[in-house]
Amino acid sequence: MIERYSRKEIKNIWDDYNKYTIWLEIELAAAEAMEKFRLIPKGVVKKVKSKARINVNRILKIEEKVKHDVIAFLTSITEKAGKEARYLHKGMTSSDVLDTCFNLQLKQSGKILLEDINQLLSSIKRQANKYKHTLCIGRSHGIHAEPITFGLKMLTFYQEFLRNKKRLESSINEISTCAISGAVGTFANIDPRVESYVAKKLKLNVEPISTQIVPRDRHAQFFSTLAIIASSIERFAVEIRHLQRTEVLEVEEFFGKKQKGSSAMPHKKNPILSENLTGLARLVRSSVIPALENVALWHERDISHSAVERNIGPDTTIALDFALVRLNNVVKNLNVYPKKMLKNLNLTNGIFFSQRVMLELTTAGFSREEAYRLVQKNALKAWKENSSFLGKILSDKKITAKIPVNKLKKLFNFSYHTKKINIIFKRSLKRK
Repeated sequence: MIERYSRKEIKNIWDDYNKYTIWLEIELAAAEAMEKFRLIPKGVVKKVKSKARINVNRILKIEEKVKHDVIAFLTSITEKAGKEARYLHKGMTSSDVLDTCFNLQLKQSGKILLEDINQLLSSIKRQANKYKHTLCIGRSHGIHAEPITFGLKMLTFYQEFLRNKKRLESSINEISTCAISGAVGTFANIDPRVESYVAKKLKLNVEPISTQIVPRDRHAQFFSTLAIIASSIERFAVEIRHLQRTEVLEVEEFFGKKQKGSSAMPHKKNPILSENLTGLARLVRSSVIPALENVALWHERDISHSAVERNIGPDTTIALDFALVRLNNVVKNLNVYPKKMLKNLNLTNGIFFSQRVMLELTTAGFSREEAYRLVQKNALKAWKENSSFLGKILSDKKITAKIPVNKLKKLFNFSYHTKKINIIFKRSLKRK
């Protein structure tokens, strides 16, 4: 991922130095287990640990010749650690190191993403509570429907990201496995107790059967989860973009005093952060198909998945981390305009009360079909003439013959649409 969309903490997880450090940690943990079970001489780990050094440039230089990253790594460590290093990697295969490391990096990245979601949840919750009773129009198909509140709108995102948090926790658990089972996964040349020891030390779970590699359905779930989170980010971003349109302008991204919106038009204040989030969401989702295709490898293993994961591992987690942090900043600093919401709410002169009037007519004895026809006729006429919907209803003798004027007027009450808000908030916020 390019620097523009990379944050240091998660980027460092995918740095070569960190990767090789994890490799060494895996090798030393396996050697510790072998010492414990008297499979190699005592003191090997202590001597190797005291002398071993990670030299990224040297490893890469060796790899240019041997064309094998793990062999290059072991050769570099041996150059520093000496003859005791010959006991490293005993009975192991490259995938034992590569897969266990990759899963650990995904787990580390996942924990950062979880914290990002926690921060975002806090920001959304604050906005939901702040605007709990702030009326605005609900829209279906982009068209005015019935009144809601801006707090309810925020609450939908709060619940969505709670679900995303649970999905990510599950996927982190799914990916947190360790495989130290040797060639084709049979433990022919290594004791299964070594795997258990390494897994415990690295705080991973033992992979029940690895075939030589960790099954890639685990990774497919992980990247699919990241893609779902990205789609939730985009849904939020698209909502902000629509609400910031000049004709709507119910919310607006924070715009700094020295910020510029357009190189050509000085008046512009564009929702560039939300648009950027839409783009990043596309990028994150692009990892799903390759991750799914990695599931079907040849027999006990091949390396067709390798190049894919070297790219989507860092790029997808780094991009999603950046997007979550950016969305959090957008939500925290969002400019909200309740007066404009109320103005937009009144644009249609009350025709959004149509359902309530229709229901009252059915209660008064009209068939549903007749009630619908009467209300629709008056609503569309009020909309076309830009006149009061209540006025049209009160002038319709068929309606007033059945329902008193005072009762009809009482139907046009915003509180009718907000009377259950406390119930929705209570049941939404209690779920963690």
